[in-house]
Amino acid sequence: MEILNKSLFWISTGLLVPTILGLLYFLGKGLLLLGEFYGVYMNRLKLNKGLYKTISRLQPEELPGLETKVSNQKSTLFSDSIRRLLETRSSKVQQEKVLTDFEMASEKDLDRFRTLSKMGPMLGLMGTLIPLGPALASLAAGDISIMAKDMQLAFNSTVVGLVIGAIGYLLLQTKQRWSLEDLNRLEYIHELITEASCEEEEKAHSV
Repeated sequence: MEILNKSLFWISTGLLVPTILGLLYFLGKGLLLLGEFYGVYMNRLKLNKGLYKTISRLQPEELPGLETKVSNQKSTLFSDSIRRLLETRSSKVQQEKVLTDFEMASEKDLDRFRTLSKMGPMLGLMGTLIPLGPALASLAAGDISIMAKDMQLAFNSTVVGLVIGAIGYLLLQTKQRWSLEDLNRLEYIHELITEASCEEEEKAHSV
């Protein structure tokens, strides 16, 4: 039993450095995602005054104007999906695939924030628990200074892990809302294209 106990101790102690490196990696990644998020947010503010406003008032006969407006937008997942919808307006199957591809790409993008929100607290908890063993051993040996260093590392790991988790969670919530809004707009355009196609068919039959 003593051998097993020592084996577990050395294994957990050996995981401390990878845990700390993991915390630093995800903290850096979280800060990069914050910068990227700010850029996307500023772009959406511009879209709210232009493209989004146009889509909210769009009518079937105005679809050619939307195509012109989208062509002036920079390439993003949303604008590219609109272009593909307009290019495949003659095929309902292809349009359904465009919507599905958008959902899958959005989920893939959201996975980055899910990973951040989960791995931060997990690594923070590991960074908290691992130093507690040596800290208790130092306390038993009467070495308060080493125990204080281990406890300081444990508490710092907790704080950094929670910060990483908070960044991931807040960005995830906002990005999920944005993805749903964009998907709703794409589905609206899809319905308008379907309606326009039906009107064209009715006119053709009437002639």
